[in-house]
Amino acid sequence: MDEPQRWIPYCGEAPGPEAWLGRWNFDPVLLAVLAVAAFALWRSPARRVSLRWAWALAVLLYVSPLCALSSAFFAVRVAHHMALVLLIAPLIAQGVAPGAALHRLPTPLWTCTAIGTAVFWAWHAPAPYAAALSSNATYALMQASLLASATAFWMAVRRAPPAAGMAAILVTMVLMGLLGALILFAGRPLYEPHFASTLAWGVSPLEDQQLAGLLMWAPGSLAYLAAAIFIGWRWLRAEHGLRAEAA
Repeated sequence: MDEPQRWIPYCGEAPGPEAWLGRWNFDPVLLAVLAVAAFALWRSPARRVSLRWAWALAVLLYVSPLCALSSAFFAVRVAHHMALVLLIAPLIAQGVAPGAALHRLPTPLWTCTAIGTAVFWAWHAPAPYAAALSSNATYALMQASLLASATAFWMAVRRAPPAAGMAAILVTMVLMGLLGALILFAGRPLYEPHFASTLAWGVSPLEDQQLAGLLMWAPGSLAYLAAAIFIGWRWLRAEHGLRAEAA
C-alpha cells in the first residue's frame, strides 16, 4: 500500500497549535526581494504611502507565522489570497504613478476582469492548488499570477468610467461569491494537502474548507461591494460639485 504524500509547501510543514507562533519565514530570496522593495520605497515620494502599506502587508503574509499557519489551514490560505487581491493589489494600483510604465500598458477593463477571475478560480481548483503546495516554483507562480492579475484589474477599474468600474467590481464580487458557495457546500473535503493538516487543531478538513468558502462568500463579497459603493459615492460627489459650479 502506498504511503500518503507528505505535503511540505513553501511556508513549511503544517504546524501544530503549540509551535506555529515560532514559525517565522526567513527565506533569503524573499527577504532580499523585500529589502530591495523597502529601499525603493524609502527613496520614493511620501505620496506613495499606499505602496508602503502593501509592503507591510506582504511582510505580514509571508514572513510572520501566518505563512506557516496557511500550511495547516485552507481557510488561512484563502485569507492570504483575498488579502493579495483585495488589499495589496489595490494598494499597489493606487500607489503607481500615473506616468509609470504600468499605467501605459493596454489593459481593457473587461479583459482584466475576465483574466483576474479566471486566475482566482483556477488556483482554487483542487488539482492546481495541490500542485502549488508541492512545488515552490508553482507556489511562486500562483502568488505572482494572483497579484499581477488583481493589480491589473484594479488599475483598469481606476482608469474606467465610474459606472463601468462599478459594474466590473460587482461582476467580480458575484463570481467570487459563487466560488465561495461551491466550496462551502461541496459536502466533502476537496483539497488533499489539508486532509490531515488541521487535525492537530481539532478541526476537520471539511470544517476548514467550509470556513474558507464562507470567507470568500461573505467578507470577500462585502469588500468588493464596499469598493463599488466608494466609487459610486465619489462619482455622485463629483457630479454634485459640477452642478454646484454650474449653478
